[in-house]
Amino acid sequence: MSGIDPRGPRFTAAVTVVILAAALVSPNATVSAAIMAAQAACFAIGVFAGIQHTPTGIVFRRFVRPRLTPPAELEDPRPPRFAQAVGLVFATLSLIGYLTGALVLAQVAAGFAVFAALLNAVFGFCLGCEMYLLGLRLTRRPA
Repeated sequence: MSGIDPRGPRFTAAVTVVILAAALVSPNATVSAAIMAAQAACFAIGVFAGIQHTPTGIVFRRFVRPRLTPPAELEDPRPPRFAQAVGLVFATLSLIGYLTGALVLAQVAAGFAVFAALLNAVFGFCLGCEMYLLGLRLTRRPA
């Protein structure tokens, strides 16, 4: 397993905040649903192919990372991948809400996703990653 640059998921989170916020502030539920469907597709790519294969992962690798100094160390890609799965769940719930007219569900689910992405983008705190690590600690049996 190869590691990923830890700045990549933060870049992805920053872009995700903008995309999800656009869905939240759009006055048209159809536009919000389309935005949320696109974001859900990006999350799905992150889950099934790895975060480095998402559109933002590719942009980071091709255009941003070459302009940065090399990272001090690489990160295990499994926690960010799990975080993408959590994002996919919330984006899917939001999309379902927009498509069925359950706007409160749509906006609350999108709001949770925005909050989690904002924590990562601004503070470097990946809520989904922490959930992954907590799950590992809870499921490991003592020797």
